[in-house]
Amino acid sequence: MNGWKPILLLATALLTAGCSGIPRRERDQEQLDRYLRYAKAPVDRITILGHYDNWQAVGQYQVVLWANINDAYLITVSPPCENLQFAQRIGLTQTADTIYARLDAIVVKHWRCQITEIRPIDYLQMRRDQRAEKAQQTAAPK
Repeated sequence: MNGWKPILLLATALLTAGCSGIPRRERDQEQLDRYLRYAKAPVDRITILGHYDNWQAVGQYQVVLWANINDAYLITVSPPCENLQFAQRIGLTQTADTIYARLDAIVVKHWRCQITEIRPIDYLQMRRDQRAEKAQQTAAPK
């Protein structure tokens, strides 16, 4: 019976890990859809002076990059780009503080994921709408 215990624990861990991926995909899709609602037309390049503030993977091939607290960009990369959704750190190639679509890349571990599209996000409007929606929900009678 002792020989089965490690196998049972491994099988339970694999089953749990497999099931936990479903909600993450749904959450990522909801976040991506929200950002897409506020995304503007694609641009060829963006300028980021110094370092970017933050980033968040919102899909298998999409990242939201904050140049500062109010300027966000939805960046799409071309496949294959392994583990973008699970990356803890990313790097960005750039030329003189400028990131170019179709030239620069997001670097995840040993993968160089070419940027195919950069779309500015109306992040201030998105946050205003989120605050209004939250206020409406708290004001609604239960």
